[in-house]
Amino acid sequence: MKHLKPALALLQALTLAVPALALAQSPDDTLPSFDSGNGGSSPGNGDFLQHWFARSDAAKESQPHWMTPVVTVTPRLEQEYRYDQLQQYKSGGAQSSNYGLNKGLELITSANTELIVGQPGYVVNNAPKGVSVSGWADESFLLKYRLLSANEENGNYIVTAFMGVSVPTGDPAITTNHYLYTPTLAAGKGWGTRESGFDIQSTLSMTVPDRDMARLGEPIVWNTAFQGHFSRYWWPAFETQLTHFASGPNNGRNQTVLTPELVVGRFHLIDRLNFVLGLGYEKTVGGFRTFNNAWQLTARTPF
Repeated sequence: MKHLKPALALLQALTLAVPALALAQSPDDTLPSFDSGNGGSSPGNGDFLQHWFARSDAAKESQPHWMTPVVTVTPRLEQEYRYDQLQQYKSGGAQSSNYGLNKGLELITSANTELIVGQPGYVVNNAPKGVSVSGWADESFLLKYRLLSANEENGNYIVTAFMGVSVPTGDPAITTNHYLYTPTLAAGKGWGTRESGFDIQSTLSMTVPDRDMARLGEPIVWNTAFQGHFSRYWWPAFETQLTHFASGPNNGRNQTVLTPELVVGRFHLIDRLNFVLGLGYEKTVGGFRTFNNAWQLTARTPF
């Protein structure tokens, strides 16, 4: 728990401070007031959930309705549970599997904010010519604040800022042993309607460890997804990931990863619950590479 306290304090401060950056907020941007007719006492669970979902639905309606890509973190606010699985193939026959990939619960906490509580992935590194290790990865949190947005009928664009925090809670063989901070700027633009169209979603981020830069480095990552959709349920896309390694053992090197993919959904299950399934094939191109290729599976239940 001692590792979690600084990160939780940071997230709490961000949650309180970031909305204050909006100089003028409409009444709809505030948390709903509860009045159950008994002198202002606390609402029941049904009232709380009703207001929560009304607020999250309004937040989703005021932005584009694109699909979250397999790799690129969408600038959209989303409310879902997400599980991903990654299988990487490296030189010399080495393989790395990540079950969970630090995805998890995504909640729209106000009209313009989303909080993601990551589920630490279980990592298995198989090295035929070395030592194979496995264990739980570090805990992570991500806070999104939506700066600008318009749905398909009013402009079809979005701009969002992120702050990610990784906390060294993982097993000794997997943890980085340090806090990692990842500020990110994300944006997207779409063309077409909710039923069919095309969009581009892009993020630019830099991960900064609290110390030990010589070992961990400070990678700068530019992800971009070129996504189409038709028949409401089919979302083919092509993603690019450009990483520049600043400091660390790979200082000055660049890596390019290309990912063709297909995501299908949102299929209605029951009540508010939907289902999304996607698969992407990652291929490194060019000279320097930390892996050769990979498969990434994603399963989500938006609500």
